[in-house]
Amino acid sequence: MEKKQFQAESKRLLDMMIHSIYSQKEIFLRELISNASDAIDKMYYKALTDQSISFNQNDYYIKVSADKENRTLTITDTGIGMTKDELEQHLGTIAKSGSLAFKSENELKDGYDIIGQFGVGFYSSFMIADVVTVISKAVDSEEAFKWESAGADGYTIEPCEKDSVGTTITLKLKENTEDENYDAYLESYRLQSIIKKYSDFIRYPIKMDVTESRLKEGSEDEYEQVTEERVINSMVPIWKKNKNELTDADYEQFYQEKRYGFDKPIRHVHVKVDGSIRYNAILYIPESIPFDYYSKEFEKGLELYSNGVLIMEKCADLLPDYFSFVKGMVDSEDLSLNISREILQQDKQLKFIAKNIKTKIKKELESMLKNDREQYEAFYKSFGRQLKFGAYDNFGQEKDVLKDLIMFYSSKEKKHVTLQEYVSRMPEDQKYIYYATGESVERIEKLPQTELVSDKGYEILYLTEDIDEFVVKMLMTYDEKEFKSVSSGDLGIEDTNKTEEKEEDKELFAFMKDVLDGKVGAVKASNRLKSHPVCLTAEGDVSIEMEKVLNAMPNNQQVKANKVLEINMDHSVFQSIKSAYAQDDKEKVKLYTHLLYNQALLIEGLPIQDPVQFTNDICQVMV
Repeated sequence: MEKKQFQAESKRLLDMMIHSIYSQKEIFLRELISNASDAIDKMYYKALTDQSISFNQNDYYIKVSADKENRTLTITDTGIGMTKDELEQHLGTIAKSGSLAFKSENELKDGYDIIGQFGVGFYSSFMIADVVTVISKAVDSEEAFKWESAGADGYTIEPCEKDSVGTTITLKLKENTEDENYDAYLESYRLQSIIKKYSDFIRYPIKMDVTESRLKEGSEDEYEQVTEERVINSMVPIWKKNKNELTDADYEQFYQEKRYGFDKPIRHVHVKVDGSIRYNAILYIPESIPFDYYSKEFEKGLELYSNGVLIMEKCADLLPDYFSFVKGMVDSEDLSLNISREILQQDKQLKFIAKNIKTKIKKELESMLKNDREQYEAFYKSFGRQLKFGAYDNFGQEKDVLKDLIMFYSSKEKKHVTLQEYVSRMPEDQKYIYYATGESVERIEKLPQTELVSDKGYEILYLTEDIDEFVVKMLMTYDEKEFKSVSSGDLGIEDTNKTEEKEEDKELFAFMKDVLDGKVGAVKASNRLKSHPVCLTAEGDVSIEMEKVLNAMPNNQQVKANKVLEINMDHSVFQSIKSAYAQDDKEKVKLYTHLLYNQALLIEGLPIQDPVQFTNDICQVMV
């Protein structure tokens, strides 16, 4: 028996295969099962043109067997088999793909496709095995041959006995090390887990002998070990079935089987696309938010399959961040994979699929919003924040995609409404989309700044999340209507004659501004207050609420809004201040000024810089 050497290039490639190409050792089983599936596919194609071959689906399968005593793992298929020359060509030359050659020589029909492309998957066996033995008998041959190799040293080929057509691969596992437990690949549960993970949708049965404890027949407490052959994989993926054959229960069952979440999906989308890039997808919108969703540990992405074989568990490129809550999978025959079939070699196909998926998700959310408002509001409670982040992120690049999906609480409707709904109800004389910010609906309703807008009968959007005002600033307009904060300097509805300041009032306000020593940019008469004596507003791009949000972040940059202290000139408090100023009682004016300023801070939910002084001031007024 002559020992043959791999080519020098093949030796280097084999070393790469073992040490660097594959990121996880368990991939070897996926590769060997995929090769076995290809071998059965080739038998099917041959049967199409060779009347002497009958292709009975029940006769074709893949079997995985573990022998713990001898520490061997065997993968058997009933496929087309290999001749001596084919063993030499396909296994003796690394990266010589028999599957790729077969694809180029045969017209594939009936929705079948050969999985293998590169001819390297077989060599992933050496990641876990010291010796790999292949016994194969080709469909047109009376002889069988054994190919055997212990790695880069070379291989042997010799005649052997084999009763049936097909291929058997036996792996002699490596000895365990401190870092690797190779015995794990002899455990039934581990093998089943790998098969379900990567090869669940291989179209042929993958069989294993499974041993379990069962009650002996007629006994109440005596158990026995029973071994039976079982099919481990599902074979026909749900996404290959016709939609009219499937029920909501079928989609929910698939969601649970794939462990996409512990909840029930509220919507599913089944996509089938034929064209220059073919793919199938099943997408789910979850019912509830994952516990780690807004943490750095959360990983977005869809499962990515190529011809039913799992390539990536989390393909992040298939989903934009703002739709990261979507679960599901994509299967395509047209992906350009790298040599390890773990990641993509090109991304143009992926970008095409991702673009279509984004459109499908948006349409499904729009449909939910229009036809099942209660369900959409439940969804929005969980994931609305993510949609807002998407509208704000990347300088608003995707804001037009998301603006019709975003909702805010309405002062009139007492529930969340869309921007389109708000605009549709605007009176003809209303110029702006008014909004107010605060920690809660209850606090916003008590804000003095809302009085004038509310009295005009205009609807106000209540922005209660830290991201909300940033989103509104990024949107700038909706349906050509500008957003306007009720705390902004100019509401566009003020009666300027009402607040015309006299010369002595201007002097008083200038004095009050000096008393506050840079804490406000101005003190002025308010044209928005009715019952309240005072409020804070802001001039410029940074609002008071934005100041609070930015300064609460870890990289606090001490951002400050340009605050304005507005005084209600019709309020009795102002009359008291005015009287004290006229009597040249500057200490009383200072006392009242500090009290009004601190009142305004409390209304806005801002901290008082000196609480002790504040309480002393109150005591002084009471005395």
